[in-house]
Amino acid sequence: MLSRPRSIALLLIWFTLVIYLPVVWDKFINFDDPSYIVENSHVQSGLTWAGVKWAFTSFSGSNWHPLTWISHMTDCQLFGPNPAWHHFVNALLHAINAALVFLFLQRLIKSIWINVFLAALFACHPMHVESVAWVSERKDVLSTLFAVLSLLAYMRYAQEKYRPAYWWALVCFALGLLAKPMVVTIPCLLLLLDWWPLERWQPGRNSVRSAAALVFEKWPFIILTAASCVITYRAQQTGGAINLSHIPPHVRLEEVVIAYGVYLYKIAWPLKLAVFYPLPDHARWVHSAAALYGTLLILISWVAWRARSKAPHLLFGWAWFLVMLAPVAGVVQIGSALVADRYTYLPMLGISIALALACRDLVARHAGWLKPVAMLAVLYLSGCIVLTEFQLRYWQNSATLFAHAAEVSPNRDISEIHYAVALASVGDFTNALTHYRKAATLSPDNPATHGNIGALLLKFGEPEAALPEYQQAARLAPEDTSAHNGVGQSLLALNRLAEALAEFERTATLDPANFWGQYESAEILLQLRRQTEAVDRFRKAVRIDPNNIQLLTRVAQIMATAADPAARDGQSAITLALKADQLAGGTNPNILDVLGMAYAAAGDFGEAEKAAKKALAAAQAAKLRGLDGLEKRLSLYQKHQPWIETLGATNAPSGE
Repeated sequence: MLSRPRSIALLLIWFTLVIYLPVVWDKFINFDDPSYIVENSHVQSGLTWAGVKWAFTSFSGSNWHPLTWISHMTDCQLFGPNPAWHHFVNALLHAINAALVFLFLQRLIKSIWINVFLAALFACHPMHVESVAWVSERKDVLSTLFAVLSLLAYMRYAQEKYRPAYWWALVCFALGLLAKPMVVTIPCLLLLLDWWPLERWQPGRNSVRSAAALVFEKWPFIILTAASCVITYRAQQTGGAINLSHIPPHVRLEEVVIAYGVYLYKIAWPLKLAVFYPLPDHARWVHSAAALYGTLLILISWVAWRARSKAPHLLFGWAWFLVMLAPVAGVVQIGSALVADRYTYLPMLGISIALALACRDLVARHAGWLKPVAMLAVLYLSGCIVLTEFQLRYWQNSATLFAHAAEVSPNRDISEIHYAVALASVGDFTNALTHYRKAATLSPDNPATHGNIGALLLKFGEPEAALPEYQQAARLAPEDTSAHNGVGQSLLALNRLAEALAEFERTATLDPANFWGQYESAEILLQLRRQTEAVDRFRKAVRIDPNNIQLLTRVAQIMATAADPAARDGQSAITLALKADQLAGGTNPNILDVLGMAYAAAGDFGEAEKAAKKALAAAQAAKLRGLDGLEKRLSLYQKHQPWIETLGATNAPSGE
């Protein structure tokens, strides 16, 4: 039979899963989910040795969290690309975390009802929705699982003198770091636990020596922390996520103070939560908010410090909150967000502990306060459940999420951009263009916004309007190949071939590893009747991307059918067409048709006839129409004549 705490832990798992059940109907969102799961070939391949190696050596996403990558790979291995199961795993991990928090609190606080309340609050607070409903935030729920296991093991080690538990705590801490480096503060929490409630350190005659001994006891944890910090800093720096330059130190300090204040406010009053809170851009607001929140932080710190002897839990909980948030409070600015709901996932527990035990002390001194305090706790918990259900609705898909973000943070370009991307992803290009233009008005120096506007205008068949947008993007980001490619596409649509050629040549120079610049240049050269030059560019494109089926087919066709004998190369065309045919499985009628052209160009009309007949049979089997051209080519081959055509830009291969 299960003990009472274990039964409660199981009930907490059930309670949490019921609350978060709606996430199984959510879709992946277009913020991080593509790079983490949907478009990540390493993750989509499932669990492989190559994938595991990549997980431990990659700084993808400006992070190093191999265990998180492996967990996503496991999901793809077991469930494929179905988002329902990916979301369910997040919800399950969160539910297990709620149960583990309860078991940890059982060792910390000798009041089962307070512990149930705190664990339930952890399970249903709206600030935690982001960590659970966002599949890419698997790192939050996974790292917290190992962090709480580490704390539980350490408590057992300290309370029961069970030495193996120390090493279990270390192993779990290491696994937590491999899931998300934010748990680097765990050694500080262990020292806090040594002070209260374990009372392994007390101020007194030998306090310095005993404190030093406790710190030294944590040396394996400290080494892991230092290593994780170095790796994480390098990962963030490599990905360009760290920004130390453009914000003065005093402003950065003000933003740190504001971040702590905003977290306190949103924990107490969790309304208008969003996936993104942009950095403030009004100096007066920053100074005023920093002064207000700074005063509040100093006051709370003073009260907690003064009460440290009679109510050590106040200082413990407050220090827990401050310390755990320190890595993401903004001392080192990462990205362009001021705060993020997900960062409070475990730090919030410290504030919750301090407030819950403060209420316990109040009731102990004034018994008449028991009912009002209990009612307030139930009301707050009930309110959190309701707000969490509402918050979960915003995470149904990208459009609902970023429409809400735009409402919470109006007149901010980042919200408008993500909302536009979400609208475009579901085919609402007209409204997407409206929001991109609003973003461009709010932040006119963002090259990506101008590029996206240009892309939509080209889609609408408006190259005249698209061209200045792409040109502005290219001016703002002269090394951006997509901007120059957009300029080239717009000029090409306007039949300004010489100018378009210059842009695509620029693209090829900027990104020599991408075939697209060479390919587009070759197609324009064909239109300019410079066939020999065009073939040279096509050859370069094939060398860059030798396994692109459509590219191989197109270049083989050009080499086989060029009107200019200097540009025609039947043998090379055969080689390319055979490779395309092999890669495509030998049943594509278009490739077989081109293979026939190549054989005919090389004078092998017998093989040309065989390829053409096979192409005709495949086309008829696929019930394709418009086979007159293929039949004409077959007739020519039977007369020992090659197929020669006027070259133009047709049947373009897919590119980036």
